[in-house]
Amino acid sequence: MTVPLRQRPSLARIATAASAGALAIGLAGCSGVSVAKTGNGSASSAAQAGAGGSSSTPAAKPTPAEIVVSPADRAVNVRPDAPITVSAKAGTIKKVTVTDAKGSTLTGALGSDGSWKASARMKPAASYTVQVDAAAPDGTTTHERTTFTTLKPATIATYGINYTGMTVGVGMPVAIQFDSQVTSKAYRAAVEKAVSITTVPKQAGSWGWLDNRQLMWRPKNYWIAGTKVTVKAPLTGVQTGDNKWVGNDESGGFTVGAATISTVNIATHQMTVTQNGRLLRTVPVSTGRNQMPYITRSGTKVIIEKQPTVIMDSATSGIPKGNKDYYREKVDWDLRLTWTGEYIHSAPWSVASQGNTNVSHGCVNVSPSNAIWMYNLSKVGDVVKFVGSNRPFLPTEGIGVWQYSYAGWQQQSALN
Repeated sequence: MTVPLRQRPSLARIATAASAGALAIGLAGCSGVSVAKTGNGSASSAAQAGAGGSSSTPAAKPTPAEIVVSPADRAVNVRPDAPITVSAKAGTIKKVTVTDAKGSTLTGALGSDGSWKASARMKPAASYTVQVDAAAPDGTTTHERTTFTTLKPATIATYGINYTGMTVGVGMPVAIQFDSQVTSKAYRAAVEKAVSITTVPKQAGSWGWLDNRQLMWRPKNYWIAGTKVTVKAPLTGVQTGDNKWVGNDESGGFTVGAATISTVNIATHQMTVTQNGRLLRTVPVSTGRNQMPYITRSGTKVIIEKQPTVIMDSATSGIPKGNKDYYREKVDWDLRLTWTGEYIHSAPWSVASQGNTNVSHGCVNVSPSNAIWMYNLSKVGDVVKFVGSNRPFLPTEGIGVWQYSYAGWQQQSALN
C-alpha cells in the first residue's frame, strides 16, 4: 500500500528515533554487566555471568623462597670438615637446624649476608639432617629438609687429655695425646688451631709438639702455684692422616699445687728438695753407675707417675734375662721420671752407697725412710733437675718440655 506523503516520518524524526535507540542501548550498558574482549577481538556480553553478577581476579599463587643447602640433598662421602651452608636466592633464612642420627645438634649462625653457616665440624661415618625455615618474598613460610652422609674413614683417630682433674706440680704441661700419629705438619696445625687453653691467673705460654702424637702447652716459666687450667679440644672432624679422622671432642684441665722442685747432683750423690722456695731436705742418693747404658741422664724432668710398688725387669730396658746384669725386683715407693725406666725409689740394698757412690742401673736410689717421705710429698708434674752427667735427657724420653728454651719450645708449634 502506498503511504500518503503526509503520513511518512520526516528524516529528522528517523534520526531522532535512531538516537533514542542508541541511548537505550547505552543505558543498558551502565547496569553493572561488564563486557570483555574475546580472543578474536569481538564483544562478549557479560550477561552470561548472570543478572546483577560481578567478575573477580583469582588469588595469586604464593611464591616459595628459593633455598640452597650445601652439601646437597642425599650427598654421600662428605668430608667431616666440609662447610655446611644454607642461603636463599629469593627470601630470607629464618631458622636452620642440623642434627645427626642421635639427635646431637651442630652449632651455627646467620651471617651479615643472610646466609647460615655451621661453626662445628661433623662426625665421620654419620648421617645428618638439615631443616630450614625461610620467609618468601611475599611473607609466606617455606620449609626445606635435606639429608646427607659423611665418609667412613679407615681409622677413627682417638686421643685424650692427660692428668685431667688432678692436682699437679709446677712443671706439668697440658698434654693432649693421640693414640696414633698425626702424620703431617698441616694436620698438626689443624689440630693446634682447634684447641684452646685458659689459665687463672693468666700466664704466657705456647703450644708445641713433643712428637707426632703429643701436643703440649707449657708456660714460659714454671706454673704459678694455685693456677687453674682449663683445656678445650673440640677435634671432631679433624683429619690426622690418610683416611683417618677424629670422631670425638674432649675437654679437661687440672690445678697446680705447691712448687716442689728437687735437684739431683749425680757427681756429689746428693738431692736437695725445696717447696715454694724453701729447702725441706737434703737426701743422700746413689744414681746410675758410670757405664752405659746405666748412666743417669742430665736434664730437667718431671714426675710422670707415682706407684707404691713396681716390678722392675731389666729386659724392658735392653738387658735381657741371661745377661750378668739382668735383674727383676719388686721395688717400693716409686716416682717415675722417664719412659726409659728412671725412677726415684726405695733401695734398701744400696743404703751404704747412697751419698758416696753411684751403683744403680740408672735410677735414683734412696733409703726406705727417705723414699716414703719423698713419695708422700710428691705430685705428678713436680720438677726434678739432674746435673753432673754427660748423658743428656732427650725430650721424648719423658715429659721433656723443659729441655727446650722458651724460644725453642715455640718453634715446636706446627703453626711456625
